[in-house]
Amino acid sequence: MVPKLRVLIAYLTYSGNTQEVATIIQDELHANEVETAVHRIGIDPPVDPSSYDIIFLGTFTWDMGSTPEEVKDFILEIGYKPENVAVFGTGDTQFGGDDLFCRAVDKLVKFYHSPWSGLKIEQSPRGKQEQLVKDWVEGVLYHGKSNAGKSKDTRTVKSK
Repeated sequence: MVPKLRVLIAYLTYSGNTQEVATIIQDELHANEVETAVHRIGIDPPVDPSSYDIIFLGTFTWDMGSTPEEVKDFILEIGYKPENVAVFGTGDTQFGGDDLFCRAVDKLVKFYHSPWSGLKIEQSPRGKQEQLVKDWVEGVLYHGKSNAGKSKDTRTVKSK
């Protein structure tokens, strides 16, 4: 029997755009019968990511290409770098152009050495961008299903 995937969707939103992407991701996961939990960064209590096969981490890009402080705090709260993080984000090319568009996504993909490319959405995921989200989720799931149950807490424990 193939183990059922357990997935965490953790995201930060101010305008609601990143939340819209998170909702589409959750709907797509439910359509694929994937067990999901949602964590609103900066609002919900701390979460233990080691019990999830995949972590979808959502952010927006802030202040000239920066990752928001709340997302940085979430990363510190976890205390280690899970190997199973898929990063998505929203941005706006009118602030900084293509060079800064969703820069936080790029930074987090690199930080986590994510096996998946980051998903970048211009403002809201409505219209044709909604299909981009669904296709990206399918790609993450394809890889994730082959690794179900293998993602564990990889913190280094020092012996005494």
